Amino acid sequence: MANTASNSAEQSARSAKIVPLPARAPERLVAVGFRCWLAGLSTGDIKCWEDAWNTFSGMLGPENAKTLLLDLSKFVRAVKANAQRDIEISPAGCRSFCRDECLAISIIAACQHDERQALTASAAALIGSEDIGDTLNGAQALAATLRKTNQLLCADSVCPATCALRASRRRLM
Repeated sequence: MANTASNSAEQSARSAKIVPLPARAPERLVAVGFRCWLAGLSTGDIKCWEDAWNTFSGMLGPENAKTLLLDLSKFVRAVKANAQRDIEISPAGCRSFCRDECLAISIIAACQHDERQALTASAAALIGSEDIGDTLNGAQALAATLRKTNQLLCADSVCPATCALRASRRRLM
């Protein structure tokens, strides 16, 4: 019986992953940072934040990492504080991104590419609410700092507004 539940959980976890981890560096920074920071806030385990630090400083150097992680922290805290639902993240070391990690990528990419409709739809889908002001403020700060460090997310990383809205509706049903 335990194996059946375990297999079902593994199968469910596999179906939730939609983007392989070896994405472009800027997208990987956003998703892995989002995952690590949210896990750290949820568990209080400092190792989660150390993993984020190691990823960011390894790719961008300690000075850029420090600035980016401050903005990442503001973004993730705003998401967590305003979320009207549980935000899902993949486990540490997972080689794929789940839907909520992809929505975080979409939000930051939409900020960088001035895709306002997709930005608001992705933010609303992520937090499960139309009250997205604080989340957008955090996202815009992170997007601007990423741009300053030459970490421009691809326009293709923006989830179309209709896609984000469908994800939001599925969660409400």
